[in-house]
Amino acid sequence: MKLFEYEAKALAMGFDLPLPRSLLASTPDQAREAAEKLGKACVIKAQVLVSGRGKAGGIRFASTPEEAYQIAKILLGSSVKGEKVWKLLIEERILSMKELYLGLVVDRSKSCYSILASTEGGVDIEELSEKAPQKIVRHAINPLSGLREYEAREIAANLGYMGRQLLELASIILKVYRIALAYDGELVETNPLIETPGGEFVAADLRILIDDNSLFRHPDLQKRAMEMTEEMKPLEIKAREKRLAYVELEGDIGVAGNGAGLVMATIDMIKCYGGKPANFCDIGGGASADRVSDAIEIVLSNEKVKILFVNILGGITRCDEVAKGIIAVREKAGVTKPMVIRLVGTNDEVGRRMLVEAGIESFDSMEKAAEKTVELASKV
Repeated sequence: MKLFEYEAKALAMGFDLPLPRSLLASTPDQAREAAEKLGKACVIKAQVLVSGRGKAGGIRFASTPEEAYQIAKILLGSSVKGEKVWKLLIEERILSMKELYLGLVVDRSKSCYSILASTEGGVDIEELSEKAPQKIVRHAINPLSGLREYEAREIAANLGYMGRQLLELASIILKVYRIALAYDGELVETNPLIETPGGEFVAADLRILIDDNSLFRHPDLQKRAMEMTEEMKPLEIKAREKRLAYVELEGDIGVAGNGAGLVMATIDMIKCYGGKPANFCDIGGGASADRVSDAIEIVLSNEKVKILFVNILGGITRCDEVAKGIIAVREKAGVTKPMVIRLVGTNDEVGRRMLVEAGIESFDSMEKAAEKTVELASKV
């Protein structure tokens, strides 16, 4: 689950992470009032669940409350990278001598958390890793012993700091780690982490991604995850009502599968063959025919979708149930868009036979199915 910046910062306040003063606004008048309360030049930040909003015009600067009002009028209701802006964070502007990057990520190759840090902040870490990988300090955290204070100090030293600044930066690194531990974070990232002319550090931006599977441990976040918000798109709201994991993307190939990892791999495979996924849709494990039908109906409701790719690796999910759901939704909704189905696992032979009898092609190879999907999408 992604947190908005204002949510992430509210959470981080409990860990004493150094943050700029800020106020939330959902109207231009509130933005002006917030700027007046801050009493200095401020930053107007669109609250959207995407990265790179600065380059997309979602972060602007105001010198006066009236200027904040005018910027808020422009940003509220607009779109930033396809995301509608309903709220703004009005934040004091911090003078910067240097911008750093600090992030904690799940390193799946090493089965642990890793700290990534760099003195080249303010840019995408992916871009930096391609252009100047030597400027990134990487530290894998032992999952048994955790991040030790001396290790945090070593990371700060490797960034070129010493004395008081080394200790302050090490403290921030430890706080980022503790936030991730406390909230099952998959990503905790501050970019930029500003070094002020006075030599202090302030987390000007903060992103937190929380593992959805851990939400039962965080009732407050679980409640937030189930709320229907104005930031959500109509099909995402419909999917939430059906208890389906669905996120709209920018492409034209509809995707549905059982398991978040499999769906993400499917999206990667489609991109590998030159296609553009239109969504992420996880029907979950052990899905019934009705649940499969609900998922496919939602995916196909997206007008951008030219073709549907259903990828099933059946364990507790029965392939014959999936086939029933696919056939049912096609008959019910009169679906004319082409479908490519990959079925492997429990009762896969029965499921594929059912699909063949219904005139629907199916595959047992994910690669061949993805290649066929992209090929058909280019012809539709």
